[in-house]
Amino acid sequence: MFTTMAEFSDHQPSSSDAGIKSEEYARHWEQGGKPIANDNKARDHRKSQYTTLTNDYYNDTTDIYLEAWGESFHFCRYPRGPEAKSGAIARHEHYLAHMMGLRPGMRVLDVGCGVGGPAKEIATFVDCSVVGLNNNGYQVQKAKELAIKDGMDKMIEFVKGDFMTIPFPTDSFDAVYAIEATVHAPSLAEVYTEIHRVLKPGGIFGVFEWVLTDKFSSTNNEHMAIRLGIERGNGIPALQTKATAQAAMKKAGFELLVTEDLSEHPDRLPWWYPISGDTKSAQGLQDWMLVIRNTKYGRYAVKALVRALKLVRYAPRGTLKTTEELIAGADALVVGGKEGLFTPMYLMVGKTKA
Repeated sequence: MFTTMAEFSDHQPSSSDAGIKSEEYARHWEQGGKPIANDNKARDHRKSQYTTLTNDYYNDTTDIYLEAWGESFHFCRYPRGPEAKSGAIARHEHYLAHMMGLRPGMRVLDVGCGVGGPAKEIATFVDCSVVGLNNNGYQVQKAKELAIKDGMDKMIEFVKGDFMTIPFPTDSFDAVYAIEATVHAPSLAEVYTEIHRVLKPGGIFGVFEWVLTDKFSSTNNEHMAIRLGIERGNGIPALQTKATAQAAMKKAGFELLVTEDLSEHPDRLPWWYPISGDTKSAQGLQDWMLVIRNTKYGRYAVKALVRALKLVRYAPRGTLKTTEELIAGADALVVGGKEGLFTPMYLMVGKTKA
């Protein structure tokens, strides 16, 4: 999961799901055109509506992400400085597989698999079979199409289902991973418990979790505004803290083997650089186009283009609203990253009892 700017070359809704526009998404955050109070009651309500909230968000944004970001919907480290984002993304996925100790022949579950980019990369890197689980029908459809296109449909499969009630029997998998996906769950303890259930004895679970750091204070109004911006801009019911995530792993029954905030590494470029408009560090045409759209003038240009396309009825209804939601979410992520209040790559690796 991430936020970026849109690319509107040939973007059109590809399914009836994709036709649900951002007016539907906005209702989770606004009432009568005014923002809903940023309090625990509102967050609890969003948790109760997590399936609808998340599907409304990804129905609006999946095609945009595919065009602008690629098939792996997540952030990563840039320890080598300027380099193609695709290489850094793949290394990030390899690191998770390495830290989990994945081995050839394992049966692995990808929880919240998006359109299958990480599943394909990890299956190839490890030589294992991967099952991708996703509750968004449009993304499952796209994942299957892309796997067939890449000749990967024999190593991976995709299943539509809710990660709060995983549609597999107990002790089904050797390993499970989640990359920036379980942040959409209404309860980390409950989704981790469900993951624990489907793991075999001695099984491994690895997760890159979106969390608030120890610097976050719920009594600081600026911090609260940043949290709300990240939540709204990324389809998140209620963002949690590092401490909550760790406690959830233990409550689910995992022995914690690894906890590491990868954003704390002194990398040459920060994880948020592609959405910050830092054109000096972009490598390759796709990365440069991604970064330039996030500059001040790039955002003006995209908005102007969307308005023009809307006037001639080429852009789907709600496209401008979606663009504005993504821009606001990107701003909140960058500020949260710069101030050390938020990380999208809190790595935890846990093991079930043998």
